Amino acid sequence: MLDISKKLLRTTGRTVMKYDLIKEGDKILLGLSGGKDSLTLAHTLKHLQRVSPIKFEFKAVTIAYGMGEDLEALKEHCKKYEIDHAVHDTKIFELSKEKIRKNSSFCSFFSRMRRGALYTYAKDNGYEKLALAHHLDDAVESFFMNFSYNGALRSMPPVYKAENGLEVIRPFIHVRERQLRDQATEHDMPIIGDEACPAMRFDIKMPVARAKTKEMLAKMEEENNELFVSLKTAFENINVSSFSQEEYLER
Repeated sequence: MLDISKKLLRTTGRTVMKYDLIKEGDKILLGLSGGKDSLTLAHTLKHLQRVSPIKFEFKAVTIAYGMGEDLEALKEHCKKYEIDHAVHDTKIFELSKEKIRKNSSFCSFFSRMRRGALYTYAKDNGYEKLALAHHLDDAVESFFMNFSYNGALRSMPPVYKAENGLEVIRPFIHVRERQLRDQATEHDMPIIGDEACPAMRFDIKMPVARAKTKEMLAKMEEENNELFVSLKTAFENINVSSFSQEEYLER
């Protein structure tokens, strides 16, 4: 069993308790891409499963796009650490050649299709919850991207209900990305990177909005090292009547 950072475990544990993310008898599916975030979440859930008084099941599932991905190192890693893991084969990559329109978002398409495949696998196999490894940096970046490019004040909640009734949980939503990067590096995890991204197989210009947002936030944090602490607090302290949406105005 990997030695997970005490700070990471403490933050995750508080998030799980505060939002009641894991309950007695839960059967949880973990979306395991093989990146640093989801692989660290797999080990964190394994640790919680061992030490928590709350008894729950979880299984990690990797969505294969059908483009010949090499997942052997990931499979062996999960086997070594006794993480229940399966690969769910799909034809998403082949389908993308027909479905993605010119100048549309490749990343958005593959994200939707992957999430849909996870939803279907969860419902077909009796899982009530889907765990995703989004962290605080993801939430903050999404918030800035939404109001900068989409004209909406929207981020990532710790828990929400999908249209098919599946409950989606984000145990890492208050964890910083650098904590997960350090964890993966320290334990030399077999991280799957951009080589497994199907959009990389197309001759397209990759989206730059998130990269630009990351860069902007890094500069802002250099000037204010409490930026993410403040934003985390702000996400829990929303004064809806201070905006212009009619139904929330106080009259």
